[in-house]
Amino acid sequence: MKRMGFILGIKPEAIAEYRRLHAAVWPGVLERIALCNIKNYSIYLREPENLLFAYFEYHGTDFAADSAKMAADPVTQDWWKVCMPLQSPLESRKDGEWWAEMEEVFHTD
Repeated sequence: MKRMGFILGIKPEAIAEYRRLHAAVWPGVLERIALCNIKNYSIYLREPENLLFAYFEYHGTDFAADSAKMAADPVTQDWWKVCMPLQSPLESRKDGEWWAEMEEVFHTD
């Protein structure tokens, strides 16, 4: 299992809608997350900086392949079409990233 963290901005005027959407995530999106070996998934909001922090545990063996499987899913694509206009990706993200991946520098159980 690998713990993973990502960060992304959110438009201030979109926070209420983002909260509303994530209070009732579409069942197909939740199913795809599980099928892609992702567990213990949480998204946190930091205001007033308007940052989203996502944390999850990846239980697969090929994150790139599972990410591609998720990206190819039509329900997930529709979900992203709703959510992405609310978000504001960091300028410092790597090419090809929407959510900027973070490096884990400490963990304890």
